[in-house]
Amino acid sequence: MKKHIAVLAGDGIGPEITNGAIAVLNKIGEKFGHEFDFEQLLMGVCAIEKTGEPLPQYTIDRCLASDSVLLGAVGGAVGDKRIEKLPGHLRPEAGLLKIRSALGLYSNLRPAKLFPALAGACPLRKDIAEKGIDLVVVRELIGGIYFGARGRGTEEGGEYAYDTEKYNVEEVTRIAKIAFELARKRRHHVTSIDKANVLESSRLWREVVHNVAKDYPDVELTDMLVDNTAMQLVKNPSQFDVVLTSNIFGDILSDEAAQITGSIGMLASSSLGATKRGLYEPIHGSAPDIAGKDIANPIATILSAAMMLRDSFDLPEEAKAVENAVNQVLDEGYRTADIMSEGMKQVKGSEMTKLIVERI
Repeated sequence: MKKHIAVLAGDGIGPEITNGAIAVLNKIGEKFGHEFDFEQLLMGVCAIEKTGEPLPQYTIDRCLASDSVLLGAVGGAVGDKRIEKLPGHLRPEAGLLKIRSALGLYSNLRPAKLFPALAGACPLRKDIAEKGIDLVVVRELIGGIYFGARGRGTEEGGEYAYDTEKYNVEEVTRIAKIAFELARKRRHHVTSIDKANVLESSRLWREVVHNVAKDYPDVELTDMLVDNTAMQLVKNPSQFDVVLTSNIFGDILSDEAAQITGSIGMLASSSLGATKRGLYEPIHGSAPDIAGKDIANPIATILSAAMMLRDSFDLPEEAKAVENAVNQVLDEGYRTADIMSEGMKQVKGSEMTKLIVERI
């Protein structure tokens, strides 16, 4: 099999962690007889510096011509006046919204699993962590408040700003179907998150999700308000299987779910639409404060590459080989700084990649 992969390394630690994933994919190709061709493209601060915009059209075109996209991270350092003075549509993070929209990636899957070897890194009480954490956030990605009408104006009280939360039936239906189909492959339970006690958009969301649920009688559906969900994630995370959310709720809750598993540096994600072409990225940011120090954890990006193998390229055996290698390295006690604990062996980011490659 030969596949062309667009690489948006981005900013900060982005190049370091994508290099780790590329090394792992090359090893998979060598072991299983595949060929992966990687094309480096601009996105984020690096793109702004060279082209004046966070996501050049050339990058979009090449991503559309690829079999899938591997993304590192985008974003500049806090306090960087060059970035802060830019209008919203020219900031590096705007490129994320644009690439998702351009590729038609309406669903974002973010698994949050507590690795047994990292149980001690979980910030929750031991009795809670021992019940296990193994959930997937299914986040709608190209609708809602991030893509709704927005603007500013003036009124008697002074200047005002607004952002609009809007969903239609089709948008909610297609993301709900993904959640229910995924639940059938897991533990047959969907928790749908909304704020139906206040928001009209959430009332429509709940109505549509319940209509979709009729086609999945074997899957249990639970409605949960977003504020209660935030509490339940730290009180009893083992209750969750598939968590179905809107764009903004998923953005917030998936980061919370990541942190309770021990480190945001461990969690992968995939963004998919109507085709097999997806965008795969770690859920963490660009961390410019540690860029170039070789201490960034590459595991989230490596696991994102495993998701690419499984979900876009239909290579489940190869994906499992990557995941098994990660588990083996962790079981052997190797840790990057973010997951380091007493008695473990701390390694640099590049060394972690090397250890994983050796065990594939």
